[in-house]
Amino acid sequence: MSLPPIEADAVIIGAGPVGLFQVFELGLLEIKAHVIDSLPVVGGQCVELYPDKPIYDIPAVPMCTGQELTDNLMKQIEPFGAHFHLGQEVTEVEKRSDGRFDLRTTLGTHLITKTIFIAAGVGSFQARTIKIDGIEAFENKQLFYRVKDPTQFAGKNIVICGGGDSALDWALNFVGKAESVILIHRRDGFKAAPSSVAKMKELCAKYEMQFEVGQITGFEERDGHLREIKVTGSDGVTRRMPLDVLLVFFGLSPKLGPIANWGLGIDRKQLTVDTERFETTVPGIFAVGDINIYPGKKKLILSGFHEAALAAFGCVQYIYPDKKVHLQYTTTSTKLHKVLGVESPIFD
Repeated sequence: MSLPPIEADAVIIGAGPVGLFQVFELGLLEIKAHVIDSLPVVGGQCVELYPDKPIYDIPAVPMCTGQELTDNLMKQIEPFGAHFHLGQEVTEVEKRSDGRFDLRTTLGTHLITKTIFIAAGVGSFQARTIKIDGIEAFENKQLFYRVKDPTQFAGKNIVICGGGDSALDWALNFVGKAESVILIHRRDGFKAAPSSVAKMKELCAKYEMQFEVGQITGFEERDGHLREIKVTGSDGVTRRMPLDVLLVFFGLSPKLGPIANWGLGIDRKQLTVDTERFETTVPGIFAVGDINIYPGKKKLILSGFHEAALAAFGCVQYIYPDKKVHLQYTTTSTKLHKVLGVESPIFD
């Protein structure tokens, strides 16, 4: 027996930092949100891929990790009672005759909503895998595409493959914690922060880690365990490299997934929006964060927060068509203090 549909004013697709801040901005306007995410936890890419990676460009927060940012956002939106539907993906969005949207998920959740906010980051993202026949048998045992618990690699002989920030960051992180760290990249050039590259070369000069130019072309297993990888260098020579763990960071392969079939304007796998309300080509559907594109777009969490604020004001016409909404400040508005559940300060 299927459950009756849930009626909502706003549904947010994506529970990353921008999706969570969208809850806050809607809450200030007394709009309660439902949040859907394909991951089983909130935090999106920040928590799934980089929970311990430092973030330095959040205003008034000199440094925080992806997990800390998520935790603080969850605390910030507590007063607004958002409903979370995790571990499920939106498969269908259809416009109803009354102007609202039918929205259904992989778990059979059915919502009828006045507005939709797509904050799905890069979409349905998957790690690019290493293309060696048979090596997938060791995935999540000795072969990993993300690091969830760094402590499990302590004292191990680690080989890291890749040339971006993730590969360099984790290589530097494991030096001194792992038994050995070897970084492999197909060329002696990197798409990582120059400071990280310089630090890596410094550690190599001190023999605290090793860097090899080459590509993994094979492996050896014994007793069901990955024992060695075969690395073919730029000189054409293939060398054997013993290891306990192989970490591969080839980046993410973003896919819009079902979003591509919802009739929205798309440019280079991103959703086109206006910059007044960050509304897509379908009225009532907004897109904020890395999923959208417009002239001058910068893929920063900071930019996503700004977009969420304007999108919240932009949706009011669909939810409260007869209501005028004025900009109020959380510092001085007694109404917002009531919404937030805080006492109004007394100014002399």
